[in-house]
Amino acid sequence: MSIHWARGRKLAQSLAARRFPGRLLAICAAALMLGWPAIYSGFPLLFPDSMTYLDDGRTVARAVFLHQFSDYYGMRSFYYSLGILPFHWNVTAWPVVGLQNLIIAWVVWLVVRSFVAHRTAGYYLILMMFLSLLTGMGWYASFIMPDILGPVLYLSIYLLVCAPETLSRGERIALYPMGVWAITGHATHLPLAVALCALLALISACQGRDFLRRARGLAEVAAMIALAAAAQIALHGYLYGKPTLNGERPPYLMVRIIADGPGRWYLEKHCASEQWVACKRAAGLSDDANSLLWDADGFYDGATDEEADRLAEEETPFVLAAVRSYPREQFLRSAANFGEQLTTFGLFGFHPNDWTLEQFNEAMPAARASYLRSRQARNALPLRLLSTIQLYAVLVSLAAMAVLIPLLWRRHSPRLAGLSLVIVSVIVLNALLTGVLSGPDDRYQGRVIWLVPLLAGIYLMDWLVQRKASEETTQAGSSAGTGRGVRASAAAMKTMGKNSSV
Repeated sequence: MSIHWARGRKLAQSLAARRFPGRLLAICAAALMLGWPAIYSGFPLLFPDSMTYLDDGRTVARAVFLHQFSDYYGMRSFYYSLGILPFHWNVTAWPVVGLQNLIIAWVVWLVVRSFVAHRTAGYYLILMMFLSLLTGMGWYASFIMPDILGPVLYLSIYLLVCAPETLSRGERIALYPMGVWAITGHATHLPLAVALCALLALISACQGRDFLRRARGLAEVAAMIALAAAAQIALHGYLYGKPTLNGERPPYLMVRIIADGPGRWYLEKHCASEQWVACKRAAGLSDDANSLLWDADGFYDGATDEEADRLAEEETPFVLAAVRSYPREQFLRSAANFGEQLTTFGLFGFHPNDWTLEQFNEAMPAARASYLRSRQARNALPLRLLSTIQLYAVLVSLAAMAVLIPLLWRRHSPRLAGLSLVIVSVIVLNALLTGVLSGPDDRYQGRVIWLVPLLAGIYLMDWLVQRKASEETTQAGSSAGTGRGVRASAAAMKTMGKNSSV
């Protein structure tokens, strides 16, 4: 196993050195393909949260670098805001799209190369064309949101744990800061990374010898997770004066429990005897989580600063009390949310939003006119058609994998098994985490569902490569057999000639 690992590492390094220009051109071409949704729309794709990320970066940067503190820094990922700040400076968001496209194009290149060591560019570009045109991959890469960093993280974990011998030292080192940034980019990425690392460690331990081969990669991923968590705690501690992992986030879980029903029933039954802040609005609580959070007279956005602080303190005790009172009802509601989220992955999150337009004057005033001319702002994107195309791409991919699995699994490829485990786990865990804790939404599952067609493409490539290798081996055997036959015939003729002369 160690000999195979060393040979793989040597091959990766030699290929990286010899084919750098071609690799760079292929990655840049793929990044350009991924950017077509933004180019077609006429402006980088935006969501209401996008404006927060664009605006908060400079506020946090002033506090970190100039010690100019503020009373409010926002409720999103500060590290994503800081990471994209040098690429937009509140002037234009196009460089952010270029950055995200290049990152995901490079990571997918490494994944493809882990299965196709020769003629990688051809296979890679065909796959990227398929993914960019028929799935939401390009839409999320062109989206000013940290959503695309989730797949970057999950594929990086596959590379470090399941295919480290295919990486050069420089590629391996480059994955570390990228993985840490991806983990800090969104609240869901940290728990998903922890669950994925634990699952890979458990399966590797059960396989015995493979655990030692993967131990280094697992340790690196664990170190990335620990560093990301420490970085978040440290930054929040610096900004707020108290170390927290999530900062000043809204009470998402409390709102979810209320919208599901058990939280609302609990308030109706106990508000007469218990003094929860939510009791002040118990009579008019909606069953829509977004309304509870963001309506002007809603549960959270309409609260005073003092009430918001109390809501944060009461969230965990309230959730536990409501779940203890209605365990069966909450389990059934959460299971239904999970099932719905698993199959909800359209591209309808790219509709225009009035709040987004209102925030341009603060986040990016010079770009407002350009955005107004975009197809997204005019609600002219064919989102229903594109969502249908993606649905069929996912269904065809699942059918193709069902056909290819019996053909490929006889080889017992650890890399193919590792990538399959990572992607299937991410699809399920992402739906579980977002559906149960936040509620079903097209965007949540849409940001990872394109990994299914990616996996199907890898299956097909691996099958084609192995089939070609098998044919070449057969041809080589036939040629060798023919050569031995010719040599034997010549020797026989020579012997017959000698016998004749005698």
